[in-house]
Amino acid sequence: MPSCDGIRDEFIECLLRSECVFINRHSVSECARNKDLASTVPNQCHLLRQSLFDCKRGLIDMRKRMRGVPNAGVKMTDQPDDSSKWY
Repeated sequence: MPSCDGIRDEFIECLLRSECVFINRHSVSECARNKDLASTVPNQCHLLRQSLFDCKRGLIDMRKRMRGVPNAGVKMTDQPDDSSKWY
């Protein structure tokens, strides 16, 4: 069964590096849930949160069960790897 562990881990890492947790010393769950603290969380974390939501929804969506959840468990990187370059 596919899982969303990769996206979840990346979302948590993003929150840990955010100003909300790192500088203001709020907990990760406070930064993720509190709408007032959302301004101190980077946009990338908001996008990862939406991706995690879509992944979890896809796990219970019967239409996607046969096809699988796209990007489930895939860790996104900021830098492309060298294998994708065209020479």
